[in-house]
Amino acid sequence: MTTAPSAQRATGPESEPLAPLRHNRDFVLLWVGAAATALGARVSGIAYPLLVIWTTGSASSAGMVGFAALLPNLLVQMHAGALVDRFDRRRLMILCDLGSLLATGAVAAAVVAGHVWIGLLMAATFVQGSLAIFYRLAERAGVRHLVPAAQLPKALSANEARTQAAGLFGQPGGSVLYAVGRSAPFLLATAAHAVSLCSLLMIRGKFQDERRQPPGNLTEELREGLAWTWGQRFLRCGMLLISGSNLLFQVLSLALILIIKNHGSSAALVGVITAVSGLGGMFGALTGSWWIRRAGLRTLLIGGSVGWALLMPLVGLTGNPLLLGAIFLGAALIGSVTNVAGGIYQVAVTPDRLQGRVGAAMGLIATGASSLGTFAGGFALQRFGTTTTVFGVASLMGLIALASFLLPAAPLPTRPDPAEEGAGEESATAPAGAAAPASHDD
Repeated sequence: MTTAPSAQRATGPESEPLAPLRHNRDFVLLWVGAAATALGARVSGIAYPLLVIWTTGSASSAGMVGFAALLPNLLVQMHAGALVDRFDRRRLMILCDLGSLLATGAVAAAVVAGHVWIGLLMAATFVQGSLAIFYRLAERAGVRHLVPAAQLPKALSANEARTQAAGLFGQPGGSVLYAVGRSAPFLLATAAHAVSLCSLLMIRGKFQDERRQPPGNLTEELREGLAWTWGQRFLRCGMLLISGSNLLFQVLSLALILIIKNHGSSAALVGVITAVSGLGGMFGALTGSWWIRRAGLRTLLIGGSVGWALLMPLVGLTGNPLLLGAIFLGAALIGSVTNVAGGIYQVAVTPDRLQGRVGAAMGLIATGASSLGTFAGGFALQRFGTTTTVFGVASLMGLIALASFLLPAAPLPTRPDPAEEGAGEESATAPAGAAAPASHDD
């Protein structure tokens, strides 16, 4: 199959009819492999706090492990983006699966041996989180080389639905597996990375344009990616708002586990609630294009911020699993719609040579502070309890919702000029139909 950039492929009325994405061998292999990786990450991700809290009873220790898992968003993201733009993206993804396989395998072996060390868990989650960033950036940058331009929005929506489905099955599956055996979630995660590794080895297409110039100075490349992203005014402001909401949701997710435990319920119930929220995420992904066609960029961000502000305080008012599931379902639906919109916007407007760095810069702005949310949230929950902490988080979300009304007007997107791919906001626009440059990663 052709490996030309999708932006250069024919999509006009005289082009041959496009085959369904399910017939695109390389895309299907990439989708399946990434689905396995996402499933493994969700399964192990829910198992880490369960292992800590049910073993030690310490929310602060769980917060420290969560902090280590999210710290790569702050420390690794930009360098990962630069390396994704420098090297073969498929090979990087293969190395990521190998490293994650070893990390989860080491944790499984330690649990089987009866040695649960917080230091080992923090190291393993940091390695997994770091490699997941490389994998995610390489996959998002590479997918447009495997599908025609006209199918890119559908491909990215399918990817978001895949991520939400991984949460739908992975988180409850992880909690159920943990109830069966403490090492089981980590063994499954190890197997999932092996599946992803095999699928990547079978892909024939290239994930990037031919590099015609040798890599430059790494520091200058990092600055270029940050400067390009920061030069998009609406994008910059929107990502700062999402950054605040992501930080608060880390606290809320940890609070959910404690609420369930304090009400005498089992760890499996945490998985059920996250599965329900996964349904909301899948619905948001599948209807994302509908929302994009009917709401402008600014409207999506404002509406999402207000919706989160209304839902958050409800978590502190109930311990009913049905109500908690409904609350997190609504929050996940909002986050999924903004994820689809943000992915379409970023991939469409960014020159291929900057894909990794711009994706990393967006991730750094949007999720860089999330590790601090988990770290501080663990200690806040330990010190003040769940109700007070949740109401405090909800108050801060209310301030973010108010700030969202100050967002500047979003420019009507058009396709960027490759000759001006290093320029600022005026030349960096997207195809009509692209939407909010926002991302909410649960």
